[in-house]
Amino acid sequence: MVHEPFSTQVATPQWRTGAQEWIRASLADRGIAVTGAVEQPRIRPWSTQLTVPTDRGTVWFKAACPSMSFEPALQQALARLVPGSVQDPLAVEPDRGWMLTLDHGPTLADQRTATLDDWRRALTEAARVQRALVPHRAELLATGLPDAGPETVVDRFDRLLQIHEHQTVGHGAHVAPERIVELRGRRAELVDACAELAESSVPSTWQHGDLHPNNLHENDRIAFFDLGDGMWAHAVEILSVPYGVITDEGSVAWPEVVTAWTEAWELEPAEFDRLWRASALTHAVNRAVTWHRALLTATAAEIDEWGDAVEHHLASMLDV
Repeated sequence: MVHEPFSTQVATPQWRTGAQEWIRASLADRGIAVTGAVEQPRIRPWSTQLTVPTDRGTVWFKAACPSMSFEPALQQALARLVPGSVQDPLAVEPDRGWMLTLDHGPTLADQRTATLDDWRRALTEAARVQRALVPHRAELLATGLPDAGPETVVDRFDRLLQIHEHQTVGHGAHVAPERIVELRGRRAELVDACAELAESSVPSTWQHGDLHPNNLHENDRIAFFDLGDGMWAHAVEILSVPYGVITDEGSVAWPEVVTAWTEAWELEPAEFDRLWRASALTHAVNRAVTWHRALLTATAAEIDEWGDAVEHHLASMLDV
């Protein structure tokens, strides 16, 4: 199926007019008046934002690409199921992937380089939210949240490689033929990793997908936003992005950070080590699938810029 590029669509006057009509009507329903010109500060292949000056301060409108259009419904569900963990949207339009929220203030990254205490609080809160959401699988999947649990990963791996095996260079994100051969050589390990995770004492639950200080804000406590990379996956996968950020920056020690999460899950070190290694394989697949889907509605220029992300994440399996 050929999709109209998302970024092309949301840059048109017609789309802007329709979005602003919905914004004004939704805010009026809540007694909020627009007081100035609506701006569009950013367009990406996966989302765009509009900033709306109002008599209640700046309101943010977000529109997500088709593969991430579940975000508004998911955020609304999380705001109800785990109050305070995310901002409760002012309005959502799930069929179009649209959402309105009040400005939540500066991100954690805007305020400072994340400290050891910041990271530990973030991972403790992430674990608390994950544990609270374990019983709500059906409700969260009903929002459109992708099911990336261990039981699904091998099939998604096979399908992704099959797609890219027949992908013509220049027609989307591309995985090199020799890389596909290498990856298939690790399939048996992926099968074992999925079994390890599925049988563990730690279950699958909500996985933020891109947890780092730019996607955190704090009032009374740490809260999360930018949920479009999310999925239902084994709980330990939520640590993959923090691990990458922390080890790249080198400002805090990963072993001192990760214990906040393992203690919240009451997880013994030996079991964590097994799950952590297994998750390196499953997360590689799940992250690659997220990128693959997001780029289905990208322009050729955007694929040139971001298209190597699919192979990059898949290839991380080879380093395990």
